[in-house]
Amino acid sequence: MTKTFQIKRSILTATLIVVLLQACMQVRVDAPLALPTPQDIETVAVESPAATATASTTPTTAPATATETLPSATPQPEVVIHAVKGNLFIRRGPDMAFNPIGVLYKDTSTPVLARDVLSNWVQIVIPDSDQKGWVSLQTQYSQVDGDLRTLPELAPTDWPLPAYLRNCTHHQMYILPAEVILLSSLDHPDNMVWLNPGTYTVYDMDVAGEPEVTTVEVREGVTVEILDDGAGEHRKCP
Repeated sequence: MTKTFQIKRSILTATLIVVLLQACMQVRVDAPLALPTPQDIETVAVESPAATATASTTPTTAPATATETLPSATPQPEVVIHAVKGNLFIRRGPDMAFNPIGVLYKDTSTPVLARDVLSNWVQIVIPDSDQKGWVSLQTQYSQVDGDLRTLPELAPTDWPLPAYLRNCTHHQMYILPAEVILLSSLDHPDNMVWLNPGTYTVYDMDVAGEPEVTTVEVREGVTVEILDDGAGEHRKCP
């Protein structure tokens, strides 16, 4: 084999190798990429926007509600006055020296509104009116149910006006229910006496049997005069 033939053979062999190599490279470049198998894919949980919004805005438990507990007013026990055994005068103020302005009749009752400082009198509403008055507790005709200490204390804003009974006759008079002996006008100035407002009956002590002479109504600021005696003699005060 000649030297020239060997050279040509070598060149041809090299050319074939180059062609084969290019063909292999083209096959690798054009070949599709291999897809991963299911085992190679990592699972990621993704919440939907609606689910996310619900989860973020809707609490799983209801929030605690702050509840304000207001103190309940303890009702004060009611104080009631009863008229027992007889009628009770209702007066303008908490004293016998005030005018009577109503009556709490026997076997009737009414709530008490207030009391005086000494708890000797209580204030009520006069039955069947909107006017207030005072009733004495210093009598057998009044009875109270309840604790007077729970009531407010009230003091009078004015004072009673004096009321007088004067005898203008020459006979001595006996005054009931005050149980007072009123001297004659001959014993001036002892023929006049200060009385609490109210109704009084006058009896002539100088006539046999001490007959009833008159019944008088004594009021605040007024002087009432007795002008006739039990014998029918009429006189005027000097």
